[in-house]
Amino acid sequence: MRKLKYIIGTLFATLLLFTCVEELENNLDFVNDISSPTNVSALVSITQDNTGMVTITPTGEGVVSFTIDFGDGNISETINPGNSVDNQYPEGAYEAVVTATGINGETTETIITVVVSFSAPENLLVNIENVPGSAFEITVSATADLATSFEVYFGDQGSDEVPTAMQIGETLTYAYSSVGEYTVTVVALSGGAATVNYMEQVVIVNPLFLPIDFEDSTLNYEFVNFGGNESTVVPNPMVGGINESSTVGQAIKTAGAETWAGSFLQLDDPVDFSSLNNIAVDVWSSNSGSPNAPGGVVVKLKLENADDPNISTEVDMVTTISQGWETLTYDFSTADLSQEYHKVVLFFDFGNVGDGASYYFDNIMLSLPAVSNFSTFEDFEGDTPGNFSFGGVGNVQVVSNPNPSGNTTSNVMQCTKDDGAETWGGMGFAVNGVINFNGTNQIRLQSYAPEAGKVVKVKLETSAGNVAGLTYEYDMVTTVANQWEILTYDFSGAPDLDYITCIVFYDFGNQDAGIYHFDELQVGNGEFIPTVTPSTMIEDFEGDVPSNFSFGGVGGVAVVANPDSSGENTTANVMECVKDAGAETWGGMGFEVDVIDFTGTSSQIRLKSYSPEAGKVVKVKLETSAGNVAGLTYEYDMVTTVANQWETLIYDFSGAPDLDYISFIVFYDFGNQDGGVYRFDEIELVN
Repeated sequence: MRKLKYIIGTLFATLLLFTCVEELENNLDFVNDISSPTNVSALVSITQDNTGMVTITPTGEGVVSFTIDFGDGNISETINPGNSVDNQYPEGAYEAVVTATGINGETTETIITVVVSFSAPENLLVNIENVPGSAFEITVSATADLATSFEVYFGDQGSDEVPTAMQIGETLTYAYSSVGEYTVTVVALSGGAATVNYMEQVVIVNPLFLPIDFEDSTLNYEFVNFGGNESTVVPNPMVGGINESSTVGQAIKTAGAETWAGSFLQLDDPVDFSSLNNIAVDVWSSNSGSPNAPGGVVVKLKLENADDPNISTEVDMVTTISQGWETLTYDFSTADLSQEYHKVVLFFDFGNVGDGASYYFDNIMLSLPAVSNFSTFEDFEGDTPGNFSFGGVGNVQVVSNPNPSGNTTSNVMQCTKDDGAETWGGMGFAVNGVINFNGTNQIRLQSYAPEAGKVVKVKLETSAGNVAGLTYEYDMVTTVANQWEILTYDFSGAPDLDYITCIVFYDFGNQDAGIYHFDELQVGNGEFIPTVTPSTMIEDFEGDVPSNFSFGGVGGVAVVANPDSSGENTTANVMECVKDAGAETWGGMGFEVDVIDFTGTSSQIRLKSYSPEAGKVVKVKLETSAGNVAGLTYEYDMVTTVANQWETLIYDFSGAPDLDYISFIVFYDFGNQDGGVYRFDEIELVN
């Protein structure tokens, strides 16, 4: 009976289940009747910051999810109704496809157009500056709202110029190769087609200062001519003698030109008379003469204020050489040197009407005063003076001038130093009269040597001969080979005696052979004009390394191989020191030297310097055995002018106390804490 009841119950439950399933299937039929999503669209929002960021909010009815093909190759993930999605577009027009999916899986697609257009940058500000100390370099920087970057055209490469990219916050430095006017164009980019431009004229001028030698092609030697004078820059018509330069100024005083015809150059800064008050000019004229004799050409040099022509000063000189270069020195010591003079005006053959003659000029520079009132005591044009030789020097005779282009006289004195001659070998001759330095203090002569760098000693003796206290001698050094040059000797320290014998020692101190010529010996007064004088070597680092020390973050002190023996310094070894980054501003190094004193005529120290940068202060300090004690030291600063090249720095120790200095201290990049490797060599005591 129980079994029967169970079977009947099971059958009833099964019947009930089938009945429910059939009813459920009948109830789901409505899903199939639901239509696909409708009214599918999207809201599009674009930011106005030129980033291209777009926010898309899809909409529609009967939608359970969205996806968007942005039209730029990107596809979104599933988006729930009511939500948004971001996409960053480049500038352009895109067809985005919005796909809406309904509850029954049916989809509806809608295409919406997305247009991304960037706004032009606004408030463009451009800053163009000259680089201090560099006439050819500028810096460019810019800011602008809505800009993504910049492009810069420097205007020196024509229509094919490729712009230089400049990022936000970046400063570009650019170096022009020549002077001129250039249009710098800065383009602010929006990230799209919209841009905004800025243009500015940049004038690149290499400032013109004294000295002027007409050799720099980047300088603008723009003459202002007046009165019928025509000045230009031309090749040197006579290379040799005192002027070996390639290019010079030429002044043509055209036929019928005014008596006051001339030309001028305007300097970018006024003439600096703070230490020197004479100006020297090399001139070449077809006429000769002297200030006290007719035939010379008056060459007037006038200095004038840039704005007020009434502020001026002028000096006249007269040429003394025909068809050759000579130096005219103009003394402005009596002028009002508190004024500013920018214009350098030259008048050739002043006072005469132009006849078409050409004149040449070069090497306009500040100088020491010229020696005046020279008188010749021997020119070897008359009777040959009584002479003698000694120590392996012979063949003393008057001969024809071997090179009349530098020294135009006919006859000169010749002497031959034999190979192996005594180091003190020389020759002498009798003076026709006496030389007395009462009121005069110089001797000068024309010298012709086969090599530069030869010491030429001149010694004067009285009738007593070579007696201590009754002679005086001075050394100079030749600077050219196989050319005439003027050597000037300082006899301001000579005893006030009557000298009757002049002795010349060529290549003094050596035993090499050579044939030498000299001529035009003169006595004169005036301030001494130094040319090249013998030097005393303090240290050349070719022998034992001197005891040394360093301080303040400077180390790496060592004698090393010369890093550039092809330049101004051909020695094998040099001193090196390393200034560490962050070193003390006063960091330096020093070494022991033999006693340096300035009791003689030498008052300068010369050294060869090799620096990684120009513009670095190099301080040299001398100390006695007392060390760094006030009043017992002396220091002087110079500044490097080249990078990674040897150069000569000359230090003026004329103001140093008269002491015995034994420590030589060098401070590279004094006042700064930057790192750098520095080298120096060939430290000499010079006049």
